[in-house]
Amino acid sequence: MKRHILVSEKSAAISAIARALDFPEWFGQNLDALYDSLTDLSWLPAGEYTLIVPANLDASVSEVLRDAAKQTAESGDRKVRVIRTER
Repeated sequence: MKRHILVSEKSAAISAIARALDFPEWFGQNLDALYDSLTDLSWLPAGEYTLIVPANLDASVSEVLRDAAKQTAESGDRKVRVIRTER
């Protein structure tokens, strides 16, 4: 499943990612909660989830996405893939 994240500012990007992946209501809206949720995804069916993000995405959010993608590639049945785009 591919989801486009069209915002680059930190809090807006975190919120957009949470909406795109239907994060649970208890999601904490911060970088630690973002990483924890991206490396869990137990509320979604098994498979690969692709996030398409702008190249100018906030650096701290980009780092969390990179780390989560690496972690899920190594284990689990729910993978996070991140694609950066100029648009």
